[in-house]
Amino acid sequence: MSGRIAQKFRSLAFEGKRAFIPYITAGDPALSATRDLVRALERAGADLVELGIPFSDPLADGEVNQAAALRALRAGTTVEGVLETVAEIRKSSQIPLVLFTYLNPLLQRGLERFATEASRAGVDGVLLVDLPLEERLPGLECLEACLTRIHLVAPTTELPRRQTIAKAAAGFVYCVARLGTTGVRDEVPAEAEEIVRSMRTLCTVPACVGFGISTPEQAAAVAVYADGVVIGSALVERIGAWGLTPDLCERIEQLARPLAEGVHRVSGKGGARGALLREPTGEGERGRVGNSCA
Repeated sequence: MSGRIAQKFRSLAFEGKRAFIPYITAGDPALSATRDLVRALERAGADLVELGIPFSDPLADGEVNQAAALRALRAGTTVEGVLETVAEIRKSSQIPLVLFTYLNPLLQRGLERFATEASRAGVDGVLLVDLPLEERLPGLECLEACLTRIHLVAPTTELPRRQTIAKAAAGFVYCVARLGTTGVRDEVPAEAEEIVRSMRTLCTVPACVGFGISTPEQAAAVAVYADGVVIGSALVERIGAWGLTPDLCERIEQLARPLAEGVHRVSGKGGARGALLREPTGEGERGRVGNSCA
Protein backbone atom coordinates (compact mmCIF):
# COMPACT_ATOMS: atom_id res chain seq x y z
CA MET A 1 0.00 0.00 0.00
CA SER A 2 1.29 3.45 -0.85
CA GLY A 3 2.10 5.95 1.87
CA ARG A 4 -0.47 8.29 3.37
CA ILE A 5 1.10 11.36 1.71
CA ALA A 6 0.85 9.93 -1.80
CA GLN A 7 -2.65 8.63 -1.15
CA LYS A 8 -3.84 12.01 0.08
CA PHE A 9 -2.50 13.91 -2.92
CA ARG A 10 -3.96 11.38 -5.36
CA SER A 11 -7.33 11.71 -3.63
CA LEU A 12 -7.17 15.50 -3.78
CA ALA A 13 -6.12 15.46 -7.43
CA PHE A 14 -9.04 13.19 -8.29
CA GLU A 15 -11.38 15.69 -6.61
CA GLY A 16 -9.68 18.67 -8.25
CA LYS A 17 -8.60 20.08 -4.90
CA ARG A 18 -5.42 21.51 -3.43
CA ALA A 19 -3.97 20.53 -0.05
CA PHE A 20 -4.29 22.65 3.08
CA ILE A 21 -1.19 21.97 5.19
CA PRO A 22 -1.10 23.72 8.57
CA TYR A 23 2.10 23.86 10.62
CA ILE A 24 2.27 23.95 14.40
CA THR A 25 5.14 23.55 16.87
CA ALA A 26 4.93 20.28 18.76
CA GLY A 27 4.78 20.86 22.50
CA ASP A 28 3.44 24.41 22.33
CA PRO A 29 1.85 25.00 24.75
CA ALA A 30 2.09 21.30 25.76
CA LEU A 31 2.31 17.94 24.01
CA SER A 32 -1.18 17.03 25.23
CA ALA A 33 -2.43 20.17 23.48
CA THR A 34 -0.55 19.24 20.29
CA ARG A 35 -2.45 15.96 20.10
CA ASP A 36 -5.78 17.77 20.42
CA LEU A 37 -4.73 20.59 18.08
CA VAL A 38 -3.96 18.12 15.27
CA ARG A 39 -7.44 16.67 15.66
CA ALA A 40 -8.93 20.18 15.64
CA LEU A 41 -7.01 21.07 12.47
CA GLU A 42 -8.24 17.90 10.80
CA ARG A 43 -11.82 18.79 11.70
CA ALA A 44 -11.22 22.24 10.21
CA GLY A 45 -10.18 20.71 6.88
CA ALA A 46 -6.44 20.04 7.10
CA ASP A 47 -5.21 17.48 4.56
CA LEU A 48 -1.70 17.06 6.02
CA VAL A 49 -0.15 18.51 9.18
CA GLU A 50 3.44 19.62 9.72
CA LEU A 51 4.71 19.27 13.27
CA GLY A 52 7.79 21.27 14.17
CA ILE A 53 10.26 19.60 16.51
CA PRO A 54 11.39 22.47 18.78
CA PHE A 55 15.07 23.39 18.54
CA SER A 56 17.04 25.99 20.46
CA ASP A 57 18.96 27.42 17.48
CA PRO A 58 16.64 27.59 14.46
CA LEU A 59 17.80 29.05 11.14
CA ALA A 60 14.68 29.15 8.98
CA ASP A 61 12.18 30.24 11.62
CA GLY A 62 11.07 33.78 12.22
CA GLU A 63 10.26 35.39 15.55
CA VAL A 64 6.85 33.74 15.97
CA ASN A 65 8.07 30.18 15.44
CA GLN A 66 11.25 30.78 17.45
CA ALA A 67 9.13 31.86 20.40
CA ALA A 68 6.95 28.77 20.00
CA ALA A 69 10.01 26.50 20.00
CA LEU A 70 11.28 28.10 23.21
CA ARG A 71 7.89 27.69 24.88
CA ALA A 72 7.82 24.04 23.85
CA LEU A 73 11.33 23.39 25.12
CA ARG A 74 10.53 25.08 28.44
CA ALA A 75 7.48 22.83 28.67
CA GLY A 76 9.81 19.83 28.48
CA THR A 77 9.22 18.78 24.88
CA THR A 78 11.68 16.19 23.56
CA VAL A 79 12.00 14.19 20.34
CA GLU A 80 10.79 11.14 22.24
CA GLY A 81 7.79 13.08 23.51
CA VAL A 82 6.91 14.24 20.00
CA LEU A 83 7.00 10.65 18.71
CA GLU A 84 4.84 9.49 21.61
CA THR A 85 2.36 12.23 20.73
CA VAL A 86 2.26 11.07 17.10
CA ALA A 87 1.53 7.54 18.31
CA GLU A 88 -1.36 8.94 20.37
CA ILE A 89 -2.71 10.81 17.35
CA ARG A 90 -2.58 7.60 15.31
CA LYS A 91 -5.08 5.97 17.66
CA SER A 92 -7.83 8.16 16.20
CA SER A 93 -6.49 9.69 12.97
CA GLN A 94 -4.75 8.68 9.77
CA ILE A 95 -3.99 12.23 8.61
CA PRO A 96 -0.51 12.42 7.02
CA LEU A 97 2.05 13.86 9.44
CA VAL A 98 5.36 15.46 8.44
CA LEU A 99 7.99 16.44 11.00
CA PHE A 100 9.69 19.79 10.33
CA THR A 101 13.05 19.63 12.06
CA TYR A 102 16.68 20.61 12.19
CA LEU A 103 19.43 18.01 12.03
CA ASN A 104 20.91 18.32 15.52
CA PRO A 105 17.97 16.84 17.48
CA LEU A 106 18.00 13.81 15.19
CA LEU A 107 21.77 13.38 15.41
CA GLN A 108 21.49 13.39 19.19
CA ARG A 109 19.03 10.52 19.00
CA GLY A 110 20.76 8.80 16.07
CA LEU A 111 19.33 8.96 12.56
CA GLU A 112 18.68 5.24 12.27
CA ARG A 113 17.08 5.02 15.69
CA PHE A 114 14.97 8.09 15.00
CA ALA A 115 13.85 6.72 11.62
CA THR A 116 12.77 3.40 13.09
CA GLU A 117 10.97 4.97 16.03
CA ALA A 118 9.28 7.63 13.92
CA SER A 119 8.02 5.07 11.43
CA ARG A 120 6.66 2.88 14.22
CA ALA A 121 4.93 5.89 15.79
CA GLY A 122 3.17 6.73 12.53
CA VAL A 123 5.21 9.61 11.12
CA ASP A 124 4.94 9.82 7.34
CA GLY A 125 7.61 12.31 6.32
CA VAL A 126 10.42 14.50 7.51
CA LEU A 127 11.68 17.89 6.34
CA LEU A 128 15.31 18.40 7.40
CA VAL A 129 15.72 22.13 7.01
CA ASP A 130 19.50 22.35 7.38
CA LEU A 131 20.73 19.14 5.74
CA PRO A 132 21.89 19.73 2.15
CA LEU A 133 20.88 17.14 -0.40
CA GLU A 134 24.51 16.17 -1.09
CA GLU A 135 25.36 15.33 2.54
CA ARG A 136 25.26 11.59 3.21
CA LEU A 137 25.42 10.76 6.91
CA PRO A 138 25.42 7.40 8.69
CA GLY A 139 21.80 6.37 9.17
CA LEU A 140 20.42 8.70 6.49
CA GLU A 141 19.77 5.83 4.10
CA CYS A 142 17.63 4.16 6.76
CA LEU A 143 15.75 7.42 7.37
CA GLU A 144 14.98 7.82 3.66
CA ALA A 145 13.82 4.20 3.49
CA CYS A 146 11.50 4.57 6.48
CA LEU A 147 10.14 8.08 5.91
CA THR A 148 9.36 10.34 2.98
CA ARG A 149 12.03 13.03 2.94
CA ILE A 150 10.62 16.36 1.79
CA HIS A 151 12.99 18.76 0.02
CA LEU A 152 12.95 22.57 -0.14
CA VAL A 153 13.29 24.75 -3.24
CA ALA A 154 13.94 28.49 -2.74
CA PRO A 155 13.69 31.52 -5.05
CA THR A 156 17.50 31.48 -5.29
CA THR A 157 17.70 27.80 -6.24
CA GLU A 158 19.12 27.73 -9.77
CA LEU A 159 17.96 25.34 -12.49
CA PRO A 160 20.77 22.75 -12.23
CA ARG A 161 20.13 22.35 -8.51
CA ARG A 162 16.35 22.25 -9.06
CA GLN A 163 16.97 19.37 -11.42
CA THR A 164 19.01 17.58 -8.77
CA ILE A 165 16.29 18.12 -6.16
CA ALA A 166 13.64 16.91 -8.60
CA LYS A 167 15.44 13.58 -9.01
CA ALA A 168 15.34 13.03 -5.26
CA ALA A 169 11.85 14.47 -4.74
CA ALA A 170 9.44 12.40 -2.67
CA GLY A 171 6.00 13.12 -1.23
CA PHE A 172 5.92 16.75 -2.31
CA VAL A 173 8.34 19.58 -2.98
CA TYR A 174 8.19 22.47 -0.50
CA CYS A 175 8.51 25.69 -2.51
CA VAL A 176 9.69 28.55 -0.30
CA ALA A 177 7.71 31.63 -1.26
CA ARG A 178 10.29 34.20 -0.20
CA LEU A 179 13.82 34.68 1.01
CA GLY A 180 14.34 35.00 4.74
CA THR A 181 12.54 33.31 7.60
CA THR A 182 9.01 32.16 8.32
CA GLY A 183 6.45 34.75 9.40
CA VAL A 184 3.22 36.52 8.52
CA ARG A 185 3.50 38.76 5.44
CA ASP A 186 1.14 41.15 3.65
CA GLU A 187 1.53 39.50 0.26
CA VAL A 188 2.96 36.45 -1.49
CA PRO A 189 5.70 37.31 -4.00
CA ALA A 190 5.36 36.37 -7.65
CA GLU A 191 8.51 34.23 -7.42
CA ALA A 192 6.48 31.49 -5.73
CA GLU A 193 4.47 30.79 -8.87
CA GLU A 194 7.66 30.64 -10.95
CA ILE A 195 9.13 28.02 -8.62
CA VAL A 196 6.00 25.87 -8.81
CA ARG A 197 5.83 26.03 -12.61
CA SER A 198 9.54 25.23 -12.84
CA MET A 199 9.33 22.19 -10.55
CA ARG A 200 6.29 20.87 -12.42
CA THR A 201 8.41 20.59 -15.53
CA LEU A 202 11.06 18.64 -13.61
CA CYS A 203 9.15 16.14 -11.44
CA THR A 204 5.68 14.68 -10.93
CA VAL A 205 5.39 15.02 -7.16
CA PRO A 206 3.16 17.87 -5.94
CA ALA A 207 4.58 21.37 -5.51
CA CYS A 208 3.39 23.11 -2.33
CA VAL A 209 4.08 26.69 -1.25
CA GLY A 210 4.82 28.01 2.23
CA PHE A 211 6.49 30.87 4.16
CA GLY A 212 4.39 33.97 4.76
CA ILE A 213 0.88 32.84 3.80
CA SER A 214 -1.54 33.88 6.50
CA THR A 215 -5.04 34.77 5.20
CA PRO A 216 -7.79 32.88 3.35
CA GLU A 217 -7.37 35.30 0.43
CA GLN A 218 -3.63 34.64 0.19
CA ALA A 219 -4.23 30.90 0.52
CA ALA A 220 -6.78 30.93 -2.30
CA ALA A 221 -4.46 32.96 -4.53
CA VAL A 222 -1.61 30.50 -4.04
CA ALA A 223 -3.90 27.50 -4.51
CA VAL A 224 -4.65 28.72 -8.05
CA TYR A 225 -1.20 27.53 -9.15
CA ALA A 226 0.15 25.30 -6.34
CA ASP A 227 -0.82 21.78 -5.32
CA GLY A 228 -0.79 22.67 -1.65
CA VAL A 229 -0.56 25.63 0.70
CA VAL A 230 1.43 25.56 3.96
CA ILE A 231 0.30 27.98 6.69
CA GLY A 232 2.17 28.15 9.97
CA SER A 233 2.98 31.45 11.65
CA ALA A 234 -0.61 32.73 11.57
CA LEU A 235 -1.69 29.68 13.57
CA VAL A 236 1.39 29.50 15.81
CA GLU A 237 1.00 33.15 16.76
CA ARG A 238 -2.54 32.55 18.00
CA ILE A 239 -1.54 29.41 19.87
CA GLY A 240 1.07 31.50 21.66
CA ALA A 241 -1.45 34.20 22.49
CA TRP A 242 -4.18 31.84 23.70
CA GLY A 243 -1.90 29.37 25.49
CA LEU A 244 -3.60 26.74 27.64
CA THR A 245 -7.02 28.38 27.59
CA PRO A 246 -9.81 25.79 27.89
CA ASP A 247 -11.14 26.59 24.41
CA LEU A 248 -7.75 26.71 22.62
CA CYS A 249 -8.59 23.89 20.20
CA GLU A 250 -12.01 25.31 19.38
CA ARG A 251 -10.45 28.71 18.63
CA ILE A 252 -7.77 27.21 16.40
CA GLU A 253 -10.36 25.13 14.60
CA GLN A 254 -12.39 28.27 13.91
CA LEU A 255 -9.27 30.09 12.74
CA ALA A 256 -8.16 27.26 10.46
CA ARG A 257 -11.51 26.52 8.84
CA PRO A 258 -11.64 29.61 6.55
CA LEU A 259 -7.99 28.98 5.61
CA ALA A 260 -8.90 25.45 4.55
CA GLU A 261 -11.94 26.73 2.70
CA GLY A 262 -9.79 29.28 0.89
CA VAL A 263 -7.53 26.50 -0.36
CA HIS A 264 -10.28 24.01 -1.16
CA ARG A 265 -12.58 26.37 -3.03
CA VAL A 266 -10.00 26.57 -5.84
CA SER A 267 -10.64 23.66 -8.18
CA GLY A 268 -9.27 22.43 -11.46
CA LYS A 269 -10.57 20.05 -14.08
CA GLY A 270 -9.08 16.61 -13.60
CA GLY A 271 -7.44 17.60 -10.34
CA ALA A 272 -4.53 19.80 -9.50
CA ARG A 273 -2.07 17.41 -11.12
CA GLY A 274 -3.33 14.65 -13.39
CA ALA A 275 0.02 12.90 -13.00
CA LEU A 276 -0.62 12.46 -9.31
CA LEU A 277 -3.24 9.83 -10.03
CA ARG A 278 -0.51 7.43 -11.14
CA GLU A 279 0.97 4.98 -8.67
CA PRO A 280 4.40 6.07 -7.44
CA THR A 281 7.31 4.37 -9.22
CA GLY A 282 9.51 4.11 -6.15
CA GLU A 283 11.28 7.46 -6.27
CA GLY A 284 8.22 9.58 -5.60
CA GLU A 285 7.20 8.12 -2.24
CA ARG A 286 9.59 6.37 0.10
CA GLY A 287 7.59 6.41 3.31
CA ARG A 288 5.13 3.53 3.12
CA VAL A 289 2.29 2.39 5.32
CA GLY A 290 3.40 -0.94 6.72
CA ASN A 291 7.01 -0.58 5.58
CA SER A 292 9.87 -2.66 7.00
CA CYS A 293 10.83 0.10 9.45
CA ALA A 294 7.52 -0.17 11.26
